[in-house]
Amino acid sequence: MKVHLKLNGRVIPATLADNRTAREFAAMLPLKITMHDLFGREKFGPLPRAISGRGTRTQTYQVGDMVCWAPGPDVAIFYRHDGQKISGRMHVLGRLDSGVEAFGVPGPLEVTIEEPARHCVRITQERGAIPA
Repeated sequence: MKVHLKLNGRVIPATLADNRTAREFAAMLPLKITMHDLFGREKFGPLPRAISGRGTRTQTYQVGDMVCWAPGPDVAIFYRHDGQKISGRMHVLGRLDSGVEAFGVPGPLEVTIEEPARHCVRITQERGAIPA
């Protein structure tokens, strides 16, 4: 499943993983999350509710991975690799298709995560082509 992450006037495409945890995450969309920096490698923010954590866990990551720590309520996006191994086990929700550098800015980010169809309809409505 494709999703769009909107931040600072940009739309970043991502692909969700084909697993139970990612499907639980997708069921929460659309989301608006304030993401904060952690260790100069990732942005994280709270989900509206915890994810069950009944999926495959990992302690490794790649730049561009979107993950959650189940059953904790946070989602994170890795924008830099610092060579450190993650101490807790996380679930990979998906991966950014491009644009990961947009997350490597100082300070918090307001990020909206939604399905592309919803994003396209909203833009069309804003431009007046479709009545709201």
